[in-house]
Amino acid sequence: MAGADVGARAGAAGAVEVERLGGLWRVTRPWHPGLRPYLRSYVGYWEAVATPYEARLVPTGHATLLISLAEPFSQVRRLGVRDGGSGRIGSLVVGLEDRPAICTHPGGQEAIRVQFTPLGAYRLFGLPMGELTNLAVEVRDVLGPGADVLVERMAATPDWAARFDLLDTALLGRLEYGPRPTPEVEQAWHLLAGSAGVIPIARIAAEVGWSQGYLIRRFTQQIGLTPKASARVLRFRHAVTLLGRGAGSLTEIATACGFYDQAHLNREFRAIAGTTPGQMVASRRVEGAVSLSGSANSSKTARTAGR
Repeated sequence: MAGADVGARAGAAGAVEVERLGGLWRVTRPWHPGLRPYLRSYVGYWEAVATPYEARLVPTGHATLLISLAEPFSQVRRLGVRDGGSGRIGSLVVGLEDRPAICTHPGGQEAIRVQFTPLGAYRLFGLPMGELTNLAVEVRDVLGPGADVLVERMAATPDWAARFDLLDTALLGRLEYGPRPTPEVEQAWHLLAGSAGVIPIARIAAEVGWSQGYLIRRFTQQIGLTPKASARVLRFRHAVTLLGRGAGSLTEIATACGFYDQAHLNREFRAIAGTTPGQMVASRRVEGAVSLSGSANSSKTARTAGR
């Protein structure tokens, strides 16, 4: 196993659990109660065998904080965005996305990946979320120079429970002083997410008591995507979930997710994920991404994307 202690020692939030999924060792523990309302995923992992890989990152409807504890990415390149390549990048923050990215890694990855609700990310990062849309940004540029010290301490700590404790403490400290979402934006997001992107934007505006124009401005500032773009991603994610369950034909899934027809579903998959529904179902997975090439370790295929 990796050079960190993976015993079941209990940290502040409970004991860690370790399991092997394909070519990855995966480390989890119960989420800290103070963080739980803002989280969608919180997992540590490392490669059983260091192998270079290339993978496609597809939009999730969440914001991501990745703490790199070993080798950095060679590049994270956003498709369809001018100058969208990050270059070599280690620990990073990714805002909400409405298009895919390609990440390449030389192998030897060890990291903690945390996914936040959009409003949880707004409170944690403390800046207009539109500044992070479709970007992979060095963590220090979002969380400040102290983030480098945190990452160094975590990498030097040979114990996964202690690593989680360090990160929990840092996140809780930021949440305590972070900006609180506007109640109307919070209501708008819950209405949109609760409908899986199907509810009309005009109805949301009426529900929160704002004009559509004002809703769009405030929503985009705190979420990172416009209501319309958010709805597209939510419909896409709903379709991905139904496809993964084998919950009907493509025509049935298109109807259930609010697409006009199967052709509309296919167009949206190409625009948002750069792939087709069939290719998405058949794809191999790495942690949080879809494998693209034969260079990805064929054992590193646990179906963990989108958790």
